[in-house]
Amino acid sequence: MSSLLPFDSLLCNLLGLSVTLWITLLLIFIIVPAIFGVSFGIRRLYMKTLLRIFTWATLRIERGVKENSHMLYKPLTNGIIAKDSTSLEEGIWDLRGNGRSLDKPEFELSDIFYFCRQGMESIMDDEVTKRFSAEELETWNLLSRTNYNFQHISLRLTVLWGLGMLVRYTFLLPLRIALAFTGVGLLVFGTTLVGYLPNGRCKEFLSKHVHLMCYRICVRALTAIITYHGSENRPRKGGICVANHTSPIDVIILASDGYYAMVGQVHGGLMGIIQRAMVKACPHVWFERSEVKDRHLVAKRLTDHVQDKSKLPILIFPEGTCINNTSVMMFKKGSFEVGATVYPVAIKYDPRFGEAFYNSSKYGMITYLLRMMTSWAIVCSVWYLPPMTRQENEDAVQFANRVKSAIARQGGLVDLLWDGGLKREKVKDAFKEEQQKLYSRIISGNQENRSRS
Repeated sequence: MSSLLPFDSLLCNLLGLSVTLWITLLLIFIIVPAIFGVSFGIRRLYMKTLLRIFTWATLRIERGVKENSHMLYKPLTNGIIAKDSTSLEEGIWDLRGNGRSLDKPEFELSDIFYFCRQGMESIMDDEVTKRFSAEELETWNLLSRTNYNFQHISLRLTVLWGLGMLVRYTFLLPLRIALAFTGVGLLVFGTTLVGYLPNGRCKEFLSKHVHLMCYRICVRALTAIITYHGSENRPRKGGICVANHTSPIDVIILASDGYYAMVGQVHGGLMGIIQRAMVKACPHVWFERSEVKDRHLVAKRLTDHVQDKSKLPILIFPEGTCINNTSVMMFKKGSFEVGATVYPVAIKYDPRFGEAFYNSSKYGMITYLLRMMTSWAIVCSVWYLPPMTRQENEDAVQFANRVKSAIARQGGLVDLLWDGGLKREKVKDAFKEEQQKLYSRIISGNQENRSRS
């Protein structure tokens, strides 16, 4: 028994030394830089190294394809079938052929084939459903979930993939989980303490820096490498910040570089604890579940907030759901009706290092976070665009579309008019009726022309 005591003592000393070294490195290289908003450039060096490895792996796969005379799978560019932008009238005119005018026949059997073709295109591949699945990569990033050419992997690539999985699950994952708990824990603790201070400049200063510090720690928990552009256009007090929505971490990405009032529904559990702590230190706008569907109440709360020029800018994602970062879909008009200055922000993720898109119909939040934390990194660019205001004779829908177009143009995204609600809902009857009315106008117009003649 006595012979085991020195070994036990040595084991305890080594364990204590390891924990001390781990905490010291965590403080020096992650937590302290997060507090002061500085970076040592380690993450960018890590990103460049990964890019070289990905390039080599992709070239190795392509060489294996040529040696074995196989076909290499290549994803479709942008993930959709290109379609001719023809109107209903033009499409039917082309089907009738020979340049015959639409004012001669009332109806032709060939008209049916136009609608059949449109339906088949939508079934095979359309502009909407592809936006709710992860973007396909042309290169392999050593994640098995992004590779479609397994049969071309050599022994060296298999060993490299195995080493990568070992690094991601045994080193990066524990580190990221520790950082995530540190960031969230400090956020709850810090905002709770700041909440007890009297309102004033001191409270606002401390609240701002507690929020920034904690969000920056959470960003590092994802090994997020973010490049911000146009910092002179950062949202200001009394305004509304609107951005395209890809992932729940969009909030962390933006809040690690700015101080915002969040808008959302009151939750229970851990999220509820975080919300209650945050609202003590900062005037966030939380709604009860029963209030969310009351558009007038929501609009009034938002209007009251933005009219007070001393309050923080509101952060809103008007798409209402997550899109896979290849496009921007219809913006809900609510946030564009309150009459505040709108600060557009474009967010574009680089999927080569990790897929940020949250497919809520396929994964739960825990599974999604696990996939995020076992990816190589989250790399994205953020553009702050010049502020925009509603013009004369411009309604809220037109203003929303103008802002959406600016975001899509800057982020290199496809500008779509479709509602992101189609992710879970069927096409509204109003849209079907609109197509029916367009065709009926052609028929009724023909009848009118014939009666006049």
